[in-house]
Amino acid sequence: MRRHAPSIPGGNPTSATDTRRSDKDTLARLWPYLWAYKGRVVLALAFMVGAKLANVGVPVLLKQLIDRLAPSAQSPQALLAVPLGLLLAYGLLRLSTSLFTELRELVFAKATEGAARRISLQVFSHLHALSLRFHLERQTGGMTRDIERGTRAVHSLISYSLYSIIPTLIEVSLVLGLLAIQFDMVFAWITLGALVAYVGFTVTVTQWRTRFRREQNELDSKAHTRAIDALLNYETVKYFNNEDFEARRYDESLERLRQVALKSQRSLSLLNAGQQSIIALGLILMLWRATEGVVAGRLTVGDLVMINAFMIQLYIPLNFLGVIYREIKQSLTDLDKMFTLMEREREVADAPDAAPLLLKGPPAVRFDHVQFAYDPSRPILHDISFEIPSGQTVAVVGPSGSGKSTLARLLYRFYDVQGGRITVNGHDIRGLTQDSLRRSVGIVPQDTVLFNDTVAYNIAYGRTGATREEVEQAARAARIHDFIVSTPKGYDTMVGERGLKLSGGEKQRVAIARTLLKDPPVLVFDEATSALDSANERAIQAELAAVAQGKTVLVIAHRLSTVVNAHEILVMDSGHIIERGTHVQLLTAGGRYAQMWRMQQSGSEHPPAAPPSAA
Repeated sequence: MRRHAPSIPGGNPTSATDTRRSDKDTLARLWPYLWAYKGRVVLALAFMVGAKLANVGVPVLLKQLIDRLAPSAQSPQALLAVPLGLLLAYGLLRLSTSLFTELRELVFAKATEGAARRISLQVFSHLHALSLRFHLERQTGGMTRDIERGTRAVHSLISYSLYSIIPTLIEVSLVLGLLAIQFDMVFAWITLGALVAYVGFTVTVTQWRTRFRREQNELDSKAHTRAIDALLNYETVKYFNNEDFEARRYDESLERLRQVALKSQRSLSLLNAGQQSIIALGLILMLWRATEGVVAGRLTVGDLVMINAFMIQLYIPLNFLGVIYREIKQSLTDLDKMFTLMEREREVADAPDAAPLLLKGPPAVRFDHVQFAYDPSRPILHDISFEIPSGQTVAVVGPSGSGKSTLARLLYRFYDVQGGRITVNGHDIRGLTQDSLRRSVGIVPQDTVLFNDTVAYNIAYGRTGATREEVEQAARAARIHDFIVSTPKGYDTMVGERGLKLSGGEKQRVAIARTLLKDPPVLVFDEATSALDSANERAIQAELAAVAQGKTVLVIAHRLSTVVNAHEILVMDSGHIIERGTHVQLLTAGGRYAQMWRMQQSGSEHPPAAPPSAA
């Protein structure tokens, strides 16, 4: 095994669509989810306006109180009235601001959570609708991190855009209007100039910084992918003593992430310093103008206090506006990633006129001159033709890599054929809805993966509405009931992530049980008993034979002893059918099947010469 970390692969399906949409397009994509709650949006905006009006009223009240009391400042009544009036008025306005803010949050919470829920559900559903090819190529850790950031970005984007940008613009407009009307236009021009310079600087620098955020997200996803991959393959890491190797690979990803994070922080510090400089300059100019007016007698002390209070109140949202813009740009980047995932094209989709598959009994299944390749440069199936008559069993045998399991994937329509067709009762499966087709087919796969839940849940997954009695009956048929009830928690025993707490044979029997519970008219057994010992294999073969009565069955096997009773046996090699016939006919012919049979029989009689894995 190589002892240095390999280069990072470039083909991440979660980021493969490489043309990034504009921010406007991303917002347009989000808008329909919000507009579904338009009444709450309008009401929340009204509460925001009320909160800002109350906030702007504080400096105006301060000016009036100070100007009214200044001429009689030596009066005891004035000394008593000033603090009481200020406290009462300030408290009421602050209460109004908080009250309107909380009402806004209360009213719009349903819209925010509803939009996030709908988007998350659509992503989840779309991922299940994508082809098997996508899920074989995906990087699970990076994809889950993209979805997590995208969902969080929905909350951030809605919160910042509707709760902050519009109120800030309202407050700025009110302050500019008051300054222009109450005093002269110079105050308004200074404030407006500082605002334009601030916004221009913030937008320019933030757009430059966005590439660091995007690169940081990519490296974060890759680091997360490596960590998840190593943890999912915990046993493999242990088998080869590669804990240090995996730690080094993970650390390399973290180091690249650290370097980009430092660049991002340095650019953020530059942005913050520039913003503070612009605000400080604007504040100095405003106070200089106001102080000059007080000295010249054009303005009162109350005017100076009001201008200073306005600048302080503007400073807070202006400073926050920079944060908001940065967060919105980051949220748009994260949200675009998730929307890109949602818009990934489905390789296998129902035709517009697709019809449901309606069956009154076991159907006939036919492969008619089927051609298929996972990669165009490497064809897998070549002109495959055979039929499984209604209610009969056809077995497919051959060496590994001959294309046997591909037949099951094509029948289940994980992929579409590139030549020829597959029919069920004469209907091309490409003209049928995938849902109705898959409800009619049950598969026991070669590699069984279980959910991290109870044994009962995993068996009942074959038919989610099944009763406990039906689940136990299926478990008995799969010869796993006795094992389950012997465990301390019985059917409530957790199987662990991907079913790792169970042995290979136990997982395979759970897979058989849930397929038997589904009870479809078409059954596919893809090495259904390969992980079982001989005694259990013979017992389950008898159960499967009983269950297969009256069903259309495709059996894929390495061990020829499991298919001797099939109505027809196909021998495949390199994507071609090289022999076909019954067990007796193929033995009599003395071809490849007979040779494989002799090898396996010899291996069973002399185990040291041919271990079971050689089959």
